[in-house]
Amino acid sequence: MSNKKLKDKDLKTNEEELLDSSLRPSRFDEFTGQPRVIENLKVTIQAAKNRKEPLDHLLLYGPPGLGKTTLAHIIAAEMGVNIRVTSGPAIERSGDLASILTNLEPGDILFIDEVHRLHKIVEEMLYPAMEDFGLDIILGKGPSARTVRLDLPKFTLIGATTRVGLIGSPMRDRFGIIHRLNFYEDDELCHIVKRSAKLLKMVVDQESAMEVAKRSRGTPRIANRLLKRTRDFSQVRFNGLLNKNVVDKALQLMGVDLLGLDESDRRILLAIINKHGGGPVGVETIAATAHEDIGTIEDVFEPFLMQIGFLKRTPRGRVATKRAYRHLGLTYPQSETGQESLL
Repeated sequence: MSNKKLKDKDLKTNEEELLDSSLRPSRFDEFTGQPRVIENLKVTIQAAKNRKEPLDHLLLYGPPGLGKTTLAHIIAAEMGVNIRVTSGPAIERSGDLASILTNLEPGDILFIDEVHRLHKIVEEMLYPAMEDFGLDIILGKGPSARTVRLDLPKFTLIGATTRVGLIGSPMRDRFGIIHRLNFYEDDELCHIVKRSAKLLKMVVDQESAMEVAKRSRGTPRIANRLLKRTRDFSQVRFNGLLNKNVVDKALQLMGVDLLGLDESDRRILLAIINKHGGGPVGVETIAATAHEDIGTIEDVFEPFLMQIGFLKRTPRGRVATKRAYRHLGLTYPQSETGQESLL
């Protein structure tokens, strides 16, 4: 790839990131959805501010795209402190963590995305930092090695993860606050779509916004992505006109059906049905058949397919349900007695 193409690609990526950032709420008043989590956070933050103490360490978990990073930035804004953003894979050595922690100011927030991917040594270094706000550094090697304790400012660690089960108990127990983020309702997503459209200087009616919301898989990130691609389609094909019919045509072009399933979802379901008799089949076999990563299937596709009743987990593997067959226009197999299964 030429240097010009690389520069154009980097420029486009940066523009997309800036656009995504501009659509993010910056205060609780602008945030839609997750009412129980928001109410709990408001109480916790107000209590910490009244005591003039840092917030307890916080763990946010749930499927991708539900607002974990956005909430971390909102919490920092509501607390009136700085936030340092990094990710689990980015902290490769203990020295990287030490550099980050020693540069924090009192009350600052350290946000670690995909915290379950921290290296074991780095994770163990966080234990005293989270509990005692101290960092143990080993100087020298062999018999002459000695441990020095560095005092750290009182800070708040906010961890975000899509796979909370991969976080060890010693790490998980050090978080004073743990919240799960759930999929959004259609009316919540509709409100998000209309807010994003306003920021993008788009005119979107209620019907069009709801059509985007219904196909967004309960995820704000997907809602914003579909809205932006719909905007592109309307500008190129319909001179900027945007209504329910235009939205429907745009989403059909993207391969997104009425329930929000895309080509990858259908490929996974068809792999289970056509290649493995509807299941049960292991996720490793599904990944190999559908040419998808195992982690992506478990974190991105499975939660939504299970939520809408298209996929079922059993001790023997994944099974496509009767609803999935019906949605794909396929005949559901009958049992040996001639009666259809209750799946």
